Amino acid sequence: MVAPFRTAGGMLDHREVLLLRVSLDDQEGIAECAALPEPTYTGEYVDGAFDVLRRYLVPSVWGETVPVVGHPMAASALQTALLDARLRRDGRSLAQHLGAERTAVPAGAAVGFAPDIGHLLAEVEALVAHGYRRIKVKIRPGWDVEPLAAVRELVGPKMLLQADANGAYRLADSPQLQRLERLDLTLIEQPLPADDLLGHAELARRLTLPVCLDESIDSLPMAALALELGACSVVCVKPGRVGGLETAAAIHDLCRDTGADAWVGGMLETGIGRAALLALAALPGFTLPGDLSATGRWYADDLTHRLDLDPDGRLAVPTGAGVSPLPDLDVLDDHTIGTELMRRP
Repeated sequence: MVAPFRTAGGMLDHREVLLLRVSLDDQEGIAECAALPEPTYTGEYVDGAFDVLRRYLVPSVWGETVPVVGHPMAASALQTALLDARLRRDGRSLAQHLGAERTAVPAGAAVGFAPDIGHLLAEVEALVAHGYRRIKVKIRPGWDVEPLAAVRELVGPKMLLQADANGAYRLADSPQLQRLERLDLTLIEQPLPADDLLGHAELARRLTLPVCLDESIDSLPMAALALELGACSVVCVKPGRVGGLETAAAIHDLCRDTGADAWVGGMLETGIGRAALLALAALPGFTLPGDLSATGRWYADDLTHRLDLDPDGRLAVPTGAGVSPLPDLDVLDDHTIGTELMRRP
């Protein structure tokens, strides 16, 4: 990665990527697993996803094993790779398959914890100059009002600005979170732990600031419950977390039908995974810019062709057949540290 990314779950300075390639009726498909190297943000991690794919999920395609409980990121990778092969065979793009209505989507950038406010402002200033349409700042107790106030002063009143707590607060911290309301934030993302829907519902009643849930939204029923309880009015949708693109699209439909705002979250994907997110984000019910950034935001090189912002701060939605562009095989070979081939018996 071009720079370390610090969140409440720890620091990342590289990303070990799990790719799944399938051959279906002589047509190849590829997908990227969203799992990170260590289980510090979610229970899934790269080695675990590889193991469950190898031992259970891939054999399940030809009926050798029983259904697996959990492991949505691994399951999403398998479903997406198979979908990619089918779409390539049929000559259709993921955007067409999902019913996307936009050809480009506004790009947002997330900013991790910085050593001090000066470093934070320098990073935000560079992102704004690059053209990003929304800035998201990671917060935690002791690093919230002051850095966000400094960022708001820097970017001015028109820039979309939101805070992401990654579950770092408790309901007792609501007086501190109420201090953020004067900063005209678009929303506060996941202020409380993922399993505290009732706490989020109470916090939402105490705040005028919209509450968005991310880590809490791990399925369509959970999204429906969160909205029904009033635990949030905005939903962050991550296909890997909810088990695949089809479920992500269903949550989009739920938000559109209930009037909730929604946006597409990211997991530091390479161009392979990011292309799928761009097609999803082009659906009409995703009303806010997502965590969708240009290649250079995280990586000096990418596995696919570079993704860059247009003059309006948007990223183009892929139009070629399949889910994502195929990787540059030379770059892929340079970065590959291991492979395993599985064949249908």
